[in-house]
Amino acid sequence: MNSYKLICSDIDGTLLNTEREVSSYTIEIVKQILKQFPFVLISARMPSAMRHIQQDLGIKDAPMVCYNGGLILHGNQILGSTVISLEISRKVAQIVLNEDLHFGMYHQDEWYVSQQDEWAEREENNTKVTPIVLSPNKVLAKWEHENKAAHKLMCMGNEEKVGKVFSILSEVFSESLHLYRSKPTYIEIAPKAISKLTGIATIAEQVYQFKLDEIIAYGDNYNDVELLDGVGLGVAVANAVEPVKIIANQHTFGSKEDGVAKHLAQLFQL
Repeated sequence: MNSYKLICSDIDGTLLNTEREVSSYTIEIVKQILKQFPFVLISARMPSAMRHIQQDLGIKDAPMVCYNGGLILHGNQILGSTVISLEISRKVAQIVLNEDLHFGMYHQDEWYVSQQDEWAEREENNTKVTPIVLSPNKVLAKWEHENKAAHKLMCMGNEEKVGKVFSILSEVFSESLHLYRSKPTYIEIAPKAISKLTGIATIAEQVYQFKLDEIIAYGDNYNDVELLDGVGLGVAVANAVEPVKIIANQHTFGSKEDGVAKHLAQLFQL
């Protein structure tokens, strides 16, 4: 047990309660954990959608993994940044918009949507961040001028159409993109070279000089499989998808039952 030196957790579906917040019990347990170990958030979210959770947990100065490993931050310092090329983003946008689906584009703390619709509002409600409405072509022109590119692309909409687009994108971009079907109505798109595991590996090495087998990780979704498989102790919450449950070393209660906090309390006898 003493071999563990760092704890990291996914946010959505893993750490948050029914109000999509961290519970007072989780905050209390993390406070006790911080006396012994760093606690790092690791998510598909953008930085500004993670900072208020860091604040709640008392870890506002801790490093964090954003965009499934596409952006790794420690305060104002960028430890790692991997983007999707403008050319690929343009092709993805065409495929998604041909099916009349919602399309989101992210770079650091910038979030652009093709239209302000129910999907944008849902994501805004979930993350407490407001998007900018701008067509993908205008976003790409702006980014080209500013020498920027997407850390993440997102597609949302009708389940059947999303399934069709997922199949097309999987075939066309199998060599260059990670595609995560985080919900039947969502596709999260990231560069192939990165993952949550590469993100936490960067933090472990650059910030703490820890090894991967000294890390405990909590997760629930497809983008957590590699993470839980690659660290010393991978823990699945009860509501996790089947591949996460299969790969996990241990299991805990669901996200809405404070599964992460309860597991930590039991593991470290808090």
